Amino acid sequence: MNLDQFSQYACQRVDAFLKQQLDLYPPAVNLQEAMAYSLFNGGKRVRPMLTYATASLFADPNPLTDASAAAIEAIHAYSLIHDDLPAMDDDDLRRGKPTNHIQFDEATAILAGDALQTFAFEMLSAATLNNDKTQLQLIRELSLAAGRHGMITGQMIDLANVDQNISIETLEQMHAHKTGALIRASVRMGALSTERATAQQLTALDAYAAAIGLAFQVQDDIIDITSDTQTLGKTQFSDEEANKPTYPKLLGLEGAQALAKQLHDQAIKDISPFGEAARPLVELANYIIGRNH
Repeated sequence: MNLDQFSQYACQRVDAFLKQQLDLYPPAVNLQEAMAYSLFNGGKRVRPMLTYATASLFADPNPLTDASAAAIEAIHAYSLIHDDLPAMDDDDLRRGKPTNHIQFDEATAILAGDALQTFAFEMLSAATLNNDKTQLQLIRELSLAAGRHGMITGQMIDLANVDQNISIETLEQMHAHKTGALIRASVRMGALSTERATAQQLTALDAYAAAIGLAFQVQDDIIDITSDTQTLGKTQFSDEEANKPTYPKLLGLEGAQALAKQLHDQAIKDISPFGEAARPLVELANYIIGRNH
């Protein structure tokens, strides 16, 4: 499959699983609607694609892979809802549509984000998966990536450094947590879901994930100033107007573009031992630094 075909496959598979699981125990109507609004709001499903692509290095994706991909996407959706809130980035647009708190209200958005976070662990711990040891591994991976060891710490560093002059090392630390941790979990959980990856293979996958996780954020910073609001699906220059630290601000646009390419090349090198089987992961790395939204 080429990247478009793989993207379609991954999106259809994870969306079908998410819809099935979301409808098992429908909560209050407004909450269900708000959860679904952000969960199915046109996301590219990059993280589930990484999960399925990594699993495919070792075996056909299985129900544990589906639960992992869906759980990661639920965490990602929750993080975007909370990231857009007035107390955080105060954004009005997400993927070309009103953000959750604009579409509904602030309280509903907070509760929808909370519900999506716990929904992730509900899916991973489901009795129907029937593999306690691997489920516990997957739950721990996601807990570390999403919580104080990962994404939340990254967001806290971000908020603490608005209007501040920070070093490139601090910026890298911020994004390794805020964006990179969940991308790393996407890759690791795909491998762990098959129960076939060796420690050495996980180390190679970690290196790949670290490189593309940082490249993803560098490219995000680049397109915030080189794209436009309609293409981005969110307000252009939002980071610049909020006076947030970004790679183009610290390195200049050309320096940031050079860093993105360097990280891309490193990711390709890290994944090379897997040979042709890693083609989807290579194409995902190509997509990450080639995208304009």
